[in-house]
Amino acid sequence: MSNKPLEKSVRYSSTNTYETLNELTDITKNVWIVFHGIGYLSKYFLKYFDELNPEDNYIIAPQAPSKYYLNNSYKHVGASWLTKENTETEIINNLNYLDAILEEETILSNRNLIIFGYSQGVSMAARWVAQRKIVCNQLVLYAGGIPNELNATDFTHLGNNTQITIIIGNKDEYLTKERLSIEREKSRTIFNGKAKEHIFDGGHIVKKELINSLII
Repeated sequence: MSNKPLEKSVRYSSTNTYETLNELTDITKNVWIVFHGIGYLSKYFLKYFDELNPEDNYIIAPQAPSKYYLNNSYKHVGASWLTKENTETEIINNLNYLDAILEEETILSNRNLIIFGYSQGVSMAARWVAQRKIVCNQLVLYAGGIPNELNATDFTHLGNNTQITIIIGNKDEYLTKERLSIEREKSRTIFNGKAKEHIFDGGHIVKKELINSLII
């Protein structure tokens, strides 16, 4: 008999929260689905979008499911979308959760849909758009990497009407010259040179003025 641990899996129902900002009305022009980075909670991530015109913009912030205490203080809570442990299963769980949000929210096709990912949220936003064939008016990838398993065929459903923007800080402490070169080449290959790159003066931070400038 073997005394080695055996990993098993089980399927069960789960409940997760998400946050919204402003109201979805008949005059709403833009619907945002915004993916926070590691260490955030969705309710705090929404502060970066609170200067957008509330009548025109409705913001949905999904909540990464894996929560933990920050800085060993056991006071402040952050969250993570994925780790290297059971990544494929966690991706599926997250995609199912995002599908449930989309089903819950009434988002009409005559509104601009903006998918925004920051830092680790870039990987989840990109996977959702790619694997669920989400058609959006804008795809914004801010200070994060595109997952290595994705390729150009995953985004062929995005036509010329989709504006793709990649935002990078020139002092981002997580972005070495080598990593920047790899990500640029990946972007050129996946989006066929259609992605617009914006370099700002700063580090691995979210700037409200850049978010405000995305409204077209």
